[in-house]
Amino acid sequence: MSEHGGGTGGGLVKGLAVTLKTMTRRSHTQQYPDVAPELPPRSRGVIALLTENCTVCMLCARECPDWCIYIDSHKEEVAVAGAARPRQRNVLDKFDIDFSLCMYCGICIEVCPFDALYWSPEFEYAEYDIKDLLHDRDHLGQWMATVPPPPAHDPHGEPAKEETTAARKAAAPTSSAARPTVVRPEPGPATPPAHGVGPVVPEPGPTDDGGAPR
Repeated sequence: MSEHGGGTGGGLVKGLAVTLKTMTRRSHTQQYPDVAPELPPRSRGVIALLTENCTVCMLCARECPDWCIYIDSHKEEVAVAGAARPRQRNVLDKFDIDFSLCMYCGICIEVCPFDALYWSPEFEYAEYDIKDLLHDRDHLGQWMATVPPPPAHDPHGEPAKEETTAARKAAAPTSSAARPTVVRPEPGPATPPAHGVGPVVPEPGPTDDGGAPR
């Protein structure tokens, strides 16, 4: 009983210490919405779409845990110079995100292999009707103007994998002309051995019937 009381008393003293410490600090009130708040660089506000980079790979829609991304597309033929037949490519028709279902996990942005989705710090897009939280590709494209530029690369950090691969390819010879040519000497006349000593040729041994030596 004494141990329990002592533990409670210790917690009460710690709580009072925190209270006294905060009482001496000056309170700061953010003047929102008159003054915009200073958000961290990687804050999650709204998702922006760069339509030109989307290849309709459907990875974002498959990995979304809330199934709030809706994509539709069609195929069209593209003539390629030198190709035997035209190729097909996917053309994006519909890209919607329902922000009434989105939980802002960021999985869609992380799995996008072509950098078509970005985080924007904008968070002031509340609506009076929940149906208006369904943003189409045009609405998502307008958020790209609010996406901050990427941070500068740390000069002491490791280079990106793409940079390392490009540097390795640039350093390697790209054609046979860039490779060093190995000159092989042509065969010439046989030179006699030094000091007039020739090779030793074994003499044939005695045979019984003129055939192979025994």
